Amino acid sequence: MQQPGDDGLAAVFRRLIASTGPISLMHYMGEANARYYTSRDPLGSAGDFVTAPEISQMFGELIGLWLADMWINAGREEPVHYVELGPGRGTLARDALRAAKRYGLVPSIHFVEASIALKDVQLAAVPGAQWHHDLSTIPAYGPVLIVANEFLDALPVRQLVKTPDGWRERMIVPEGDRFVCVAGPQPMDPAVPEARRDAPDGTIYELCPGAAATVYEVAGRLVEQGGAALFIDYGHDSPREGSTLQAVRAHLKVDPFLNPGEADLTAHVDFAALAPIAESRGVRWIGTVPQGRWLRELGIEARAQALAAAAPEHAVAIQIAKDRLISEGQMGLLFKVMGLAAPGWPGGAGFSG
Repeated sequence: MQQPGDDGLAAVFRRLIASTGPISLMHYMGEANARYYTSRDPLGSAGDFVTAPEISQMFGELIGLWLADMWINAGREEPVHYVELGPGRGTLARDALRAAKRYGLVPSIHFVEASIALKDVQLAAVPGAQWHHDLSTIPAYGPVLIVANEFLDALPVRQLVKTPDGWRERMIVPEGDRFVCVAGPQPMDPAVPEARRDAPDGTIYELCPGAAATVYEVAGRLVEQGGAALFIDYGHDSPREGSTLQAVRAHLKVDPFLNPGEADLTAHVDFAALAPIAESRGVRWIGTVPQGRWLRELGIEARAQALAAAAPEHAVAIQIAKDRLISEGQMGLLFKVMGLAAPGWPGGAGFSG
């Protein structure tokens, strides 16, 4: 009997599992998101989700001003490069670069992007941008100003579960019209931090090798070339347990194990694990703070007032957008901002306390 989604990735997974056995959750999430992101524009009201730059121009503008402030206080070294990981529609870059230009920061522009579907949209928003498959082809000279907004959360996570026989990797098998997780056969105890190995049976330890590798590489770039980086995503800044995997389609949460490749799969970013990885390269970890607090310290409320005064007919919409970005019940608390800076570069606004 044909199952839902069997004309796509689900059928591929079923054949693979029937041939070689269960696949890891990390494999499942990586293949599903690769299919999802390369086949569509997922953003906006007509898509599956909305990101902060699409909510208000204020978000990108304040990022641009932060980058300009860092660059100016570090000595205005040229050439300088703006690098964005997963730039979406280019909205954040457009707004950030417009604000930064007012203070003399006019960098070369580099997008790390795998989605063919989004490149035309990005080019229209940011003419002159150069595309890269990964960070390896970014210029290796001059400071880099790196921004990653809602990028790390889509990288595939690995989940380990505590069983009566020790820690095992969570694997995927088909069950009816969907997929389910089972414990794999191979012992995985060495992959779990020693302090957490005695957790109760059923405990899930989630880690993201791709996020760790990205932060490690970015930190190395900053040490070698100078510059600063912002990672903005939803996640936690203290150790957690349990699965945070979720799927979103048409702005609603859906079953992540049904119709892979047809929904956005994400997981919370473990900022507590990423900061020490960055510091291991010798980079300066400025801090990790809630997005709402960071935007307030950068002056979002004053910016909202200025926009409302200039366009009174949009005052209510501006207020709603600002509240969505900074209120604790919306994006203000769940989303975090992690700042990194090269040795000798300033600490940066927004990370006080």
